[in-house]
Amino acid sequence: MNAPHFTSSRADRAPLMFDVVIAGCGPTGAMLAAELRLHDVRVCVLEKETEPASFVRIVGLHIRSLELMAMRGLLERILEHGRQRPAGGFFAAIATPAPEGLDSAHAYLLGIQHPVLVDLLENHALELGAQVRRGRAVADFEQDDEGVTIELAGGEQVRTRYLVGCDGGRSTVRKLLGVAFPGEPSRTETLMGEMDVGTPQDEIAAKVREIGETTKQFWIRPAAVGVYQVVVPAAGVSDRAEPPTLEDFKQQLRTIAGTDFGVHSPRWLSRFGDATRQAEHYRVGRVLLAGDAAHIHPPTGGQGLNLGVQDAVNLGWKLAAHIRGWAPQALLDTYQTERHPVAARVLDNTRAQMELQSAEPGPQAVRRLLTELMDFNEVNRYLIEKITAIDIRYDFGTGPDLLGRRLRDIDVAHGRLYDLLHRGRGLLLDRTDTLTVDGWSDRVDYLADPTAALDAPCVLLRPDGHVAWIGDDQHDLDDHLSRWFGKAVT
Repeated sequence: MNAPHFTSSRADRAPLMFDVVIAGCGPTGAMLAAELRLHDVRVCVLEKETEPASFVRIVGLHIRSLELMAMRGLLERILEHGRQRPAGGFFAAIATPAPEGLDSAHAYLLGIQHPVLVDLLENHALELGAQVRRGRAVADFEQDDEGVTIELAGGEQVRTRYLVGCDGGRSTVRKLLGVAFPGEPSRTETLMGEMDVGTPQDEIAAKVREIGETTKQFWIRPAAVGVYQVVVPAAGVSDRAEPPTLEDFKQQLRTIAGTDFGVHSPRWLSRFGDATRQAEHYRVGRVLLAGDAAHIHPPTGGQGLNLGVQDAVNLGWKLAAHIRGWAPQALLDTYQTERHPVAARVLDNTRAQMELQSAEPGPQAVRRLLTELMDFNEVNRYLIEKITAIDIRYDFGTGPDLLGRRLRDIDVAHGRLYDLLHRGRGLLLDRTDTLTVDGWSDRVDYLADPTAALDAPCVLLRPDGHVAWIGDDQHDLDDHLSRWFGKAVT
């Protein structure tokens, strides 16, 4: 098979088994599967690993991702398994307290074990009716004018209307699709793992403070009871597919700190580089890319997982609308036009953060200056809003500043706004009690609430919570309902 090649013959085509097949059951793939199932799309997730990852790595959910979890009724379930910390100190690990005035009801970071988060999102998708098939790796695929035929390792074939590659930075789907992945290769590498240590905590803290004056990619800090997360610069750049050994950690700790701190009994060991790349296209015909398959960057600031989950929520309702037959002609194209620039900005801010963590005199001088500037609340807030993705404004044309931005979780009649978005539908919040969504009520919900805590007469929200329209004129509203939610049903 040759993925970029489109065939048109109907001969020997297997019947369509699914509407969407997703390659990869990480956070992005699992979240996308659930978003599609909210609209009764037939979804199958193919995961090449036979079992979930056994190692325990702590990841952070930033403000925008927490808001999305609240929109889908998942936040309380996730909070039970995580640990909250203030939303500060993210940018280049500059230890500045959380800024004042963050525009969110969920202005904190949630640390959670990666396997636990994946399990929660996968179970959410399964509860909604998605299929997850483990031990199934995509080997090849071919698309035609009606669908995609996927060949799995072992020879099995699966037929679907659309394929989405959520299969990581080394994405098989992206490579088979022939989409360029330009950017910069890794110049440096860092070892990361969780293990026991044989040195008292106060001695560790003193040494970390000392080394942290010049080496920012170094820390040893508690991850759980009796377990420490260890991060130390590697000796060079190597094959990331080969995990480091405990001896690698010991050698680098001795080189950097003069002691290996008695590290032993590792839970997991990994390495990461500062490669920065972005796919030129997020869609070619019936095949799309999301998450790390579409963009990779250093983990500085903890944005990668969040960026992928946010890709999934942006794409899910649009792809579902296309499949269900009510999408406006250009709706699916907005996935690329909206999310590609967002990822490009993330790549830029991680490039900047990596420079600020260099031990060279120039970058260190800039870091000291920026540290001073972050004492100004507006500077601190600007950078934290960038890291946590609550500064995003999609280009919906001219209008008030709120247009194109996400709306915070405000008080509304009988509850909270995000409680009304659990079904992944649009929402008209009408403070005038004069408008209607008649003709679109199968896709858009309606709430008349003059008491809503909102400085606008009415807003139309997309399923991802972004404001698609502001006003009080029914004719203007109908135009925007058609733009985002297709033709009215008469």
